[in-house]
Amino acid sequence: MGTPPVGALLRRHRHAGEPLSCVPVAEGLLNRGFRLATTRGTYFLKQHLDAATADRATIARQHRATQRLYALGLPVAPPLADARGHTVTVVDGHCYALHPWIEGRHRDGSELSTGGSRRLGTLLGQVHTALARVMEPSGPEDAHDPTDGSGCASADLPETFRAIEELLGLARAHRPRDSFDALAEHRLRERRRLLAQHAHHRPPPAATAGWVHGDFHPLNLLYRGAEPAAIVDWDRLGVRPRAEEAVRAAAIFFVRPGGELALEKVRPYARAYRRATGADGTEMAAAAHRVWWERLNDFWTLRWRYQLHDRRADGQFPTVSALAVWWTREYEAVADAFTG
Repeated sequence: MGTPPVGALLRRHRHAGEPLSCVPVAEGLLNRGFRLATTRGTYFLKQHLDAATADRATIARQHRATQRLYALGLPVAPPLADARGHTVTVVDGHCYALHPWIEGRHRDGSELSTGGSRRLGTLLGQVHTALARVMEPSGPEDAHDPTDGSGCASADLPETFRAIEELLGLARAHRPRDSFDALAEHRLRERRRLLAQHAHHRPPPAATAGWVHGDFHPLNLLYRGAEPAAIVDWDRLGVRPRAEEAVRAAAIFFVRPGGELALEKVRPYARAYRRATGADGTEMAAAAHRVWWERLNDFWTLRWRYQLHDRRADGQFPTVSALAVWWTREYEAVADAFTG
């Protein structure tokens, strides 16, 4: 999509200096980011592209949230305001925001000690309790599908089975055929059997919800040494069941390549989260059950490959598909790790 309109942006952010370089950083699945060096420093320039969250009002609300969280001492990187006090710049119909550049690196659960796992749970709990303080009361427009259409805690099984059949047909017909297609067929047939066996375990919807980050995973958390330096990418900020975000985050941070969860790290993480938020074992058990069911109904990586012809998520499929199977087999042990 080319280089962003740096000149036009910096004319509005006069305090940021003159441009020296603008280099793309590792591209996310939904938006674009650039490391912008100027005569006065280094910045992160974000181009908002995801249609669901790229309107000016939605971005501005995210910005207000991070400004308030920053004032409470949480590790976030609020955007910089331009000369008129605006944090969102619209050029040629696209929304941009300028943030301070945060030095740091991403760390997944394999790099976290027991203490680091505990700090991660505390941090997410602090985010949830702080959002409850700083965000306006929520309305229906603030609620979002927690899985963005890939799966759902109350997924309709006939619809899921239809999706499986469609994806099976696409995987079988894909050419040139490769090992990914063979694995996709195997996992889809396997998932169809598991869903038939566990259909009576479909959970009811969550009874309560609150403001959450919406996309809390290793690529949205920067560390400086052992300590979190910045939680980034607040595009999915919205109202959802809070404990479910804690479970989803654990299922991303602490999943091993073979699809198993490092339960010895999930346990201190979950204890710290419960301590920070006041969530009890019953709430966590129900959240873990809903996220497990969601995973059984989740085919987003295959939808991207076969329906959208987008292979950027292919690398995630082996692990996430194995996780659903392992979690089903080790259901009691996983539930105990979140509640014990």
